Amino acid sequence: MKRRLFFVVTLLAGWNLLSGQSLPDRKETLKTLVKVNDCFMKKYADYTQPSYVGKFRPSNIWTRGVYYEGLMALHTIYPRSDYYDYAYDWADFHKWGLRDGNTTRNADDHCCGQTYIELYKICPGPVKIKNIKAAMDMLVNTPQVDDWTWIDAIQMGMPVLAQLGKVTGEQKYYDKMWQMYACSRNKIGKGLFNEKEGLWWRDANFVPPYKEPNGKNCYWSRGNGWVYTALVRVLNEIPMDEVHRADYKADFLAMSKALKACQRTDGFWNVSLHDESNYGGKETSGTTLFIYGMAWGVRNGLLDKKEYMPVIVKAWNAVVKEAVRSNGSLGYVQGSGKEPKDSQPVTYKSVPDFEDYGVGCFLLAGTEVYKLD
Repeated sequence: MKRRLFFVVTLLAGWNLLSGQSLPDRKETLKTLVKVNDCFMKKYADYTQPSYVGKFRPSNIWTRGVYYEGLMALHTIYPRSDYYDYAYDWADFHKWGLRDGNTTRNADDHCCGQTYIELYKICPGPVKIKNIKAAMDMLVNTPQVDDWTWIDAIQMGMPVLAQLGKVTGEQKYYDKMWQMYACSRNKIGKGLFNEKEGLWWRDANFVPPYKEPNGKNCYWSRGNGWVYTALVRVLNEIPMDEVHRADYKADFLAMSKALKACQRTDGFWNVSLHDESNYGGKETSGTTLFIYGMAWGVRNGLLDKKEYMPVIVKAWNAVVKEAVRSNGSLGYVQGSGKEPKDSQPVTYKSVPDFEDYGVGCFLLAGTEVYKLD
């Protein structure tokens, strides 16, 4: 009996070794997250400095907003005071405001509000959410619902409405959120979500008859990652009995299935999900957003652990091994754009035009991986 048990244990251990289907120790995951984040904070120690890519942009634009989403996630598992200060001082420098003021309908301007609200949750103070609330109230009190014409906007803006609904207890934010999401999903470009394939066209310009070089539909990796992340962040905020929770959940599950099917054998995803010949190769930002969503789904019981853990493990181990450089910076991050051809080539050594959102995506993913059992 003992001999048989030893054989089984040895066999399983050997299988795990060969398959590589195991996550690193939590301490190692945290060490990697700290390394990547510290590299960024050191390089961009002056959070007041604008970005310059063709023109100057203030540091509360969407790219930096996504970074701070990741930092606040890291802070939940490793609450270092300098992390909090880096976020708080950035928000305070911008007077808890939006790039183009409280009347902007541009979701890219709203993204910073996600961090303002998270900081408000830690230590409530009306000034922290005054401006983002005013901007969302403007959306709520005007009839337009077609502002999110590109799917990136769903991640930049939709979680803000979910967060405000939770902190205020007011249904109006949930209602407007659904109206705007449904418009992007079902009406813009005759519907940017392809229910049949479980993936999203980036905007109306990519809806058929537009095709990839191989004749398939064009599904941009990071764009789909933005929607996937938005669904996670919304499901994490809204009540269990919210009227449209089942709709968001259904889309999350459909996307999970579709994304699982197009993972590369090395663990990454291509920039073009259905055409590996169109600027194929490893890409970190989309990959980490998919890790984030799947890890959250497994941890919250929406995704089957046996089915999705191998996908998560393969992806996370690949990113840590192949994309994290020795100094903590990230390789294989596609720069800003809207389709596979933008900001190419994407290589281990290439530096994207904006480094912040790639780090934010990585921190979101790693934090959820850290929380897995």
